Amino acid sequence: MVEIKKLKPQNFPALLSEINDPPETLYLRGVLPPPETKLLAVVGSRRMSRYGQDACEYLIQGLAGYPISIVSGLALGIDGVAHKAALTVGLHTIAVPGSGLSEEALYPRAHLTLSRDIINAGGALLSEMEPEERATPYTFPKRNRIMAGMSHATLIIEAGLKSGTLITARLATEYNRELLIVPHSIFSEGGAGGHLFMGLGARPVRNADDILDVFDMKKEEIKKNSELTPEEESVIEILSVPMPRDELIRALGITTGSANVLLTQMEIRGIIIEFMGEIRKNI
Repeated sequence: MVEIKKLKPQNFPALLSEINDPPETLYLRGVLPPPETKLLAVVGSRRMSRYGQDACEYLIQGLAGYPISIVSGLALGIDGVAHKAALTVGLHTIAVPGSGLSEEALYPRAHLTLSRDIINAGGALLSEMEPEERATPYTFPKRNRIMAGMSHATLIIEAGLKSGTLITARLATEYNRELLIVPHSIFSEGGAGGHLFMGLGARPVRNADDILDVFDMKKEEIKKNSELTPEEESVIEILSVPMPRDELIRALGITTGSANVLLTQMEIRGIIIEFMGEIRKNI
């Protein structure tokens, strides 16, 4: 098991020194990102909808390649999706559980393997609780203030009016951090909490560009003539509008196997993305 280290205050994430109730102690397993990295807290409902899951994966996928670390709480639902999406696209991620960091105490137990994956990928687990301390109802609001306080911005994927996620949202505004909200249908209970904060000035987020704008990061465009193969050019030309994978493969006029290899390579490079059953260009 990776060693649990007790951090000195000068080694805490820098923004924690700005909040009015900073932790006295922090324990770390793994590696924190370089100081210039922007920290994005991503939180949402444990009882996530399919829309919430898709939105979370779609937004984080669009951040691949940028100096951003995804901060979340290792909980079931959106937290777990956020960590896994970050790992999938090669982004650093920090888990802040509502428990100590020993494997015997770590909560939730269902994400013990995920916690190991985060550390093995060069990420980190962070907690102010003693390593063997178990999670209790009061430890989660304390954890939320760490997440909101250390992050440059907080992204709410979905939250009902009584969701604990709104504690993190409120803290982000109190700490003068950017608060970002994924819009939901007016008929969706999962969007009610986020829409409440949107009415108070939180920014709506529809794509990764909206997040990059908050961090003053410009989207790096791929130069087609020098970096795209003729086959990739054909895909981009066909994708004037998003379309299902099978429809795109038929339009390409090549074998299914060759098309899937081509599309997978383009997705890895961030040229295209697949979201809610459709493939769309990302340049």
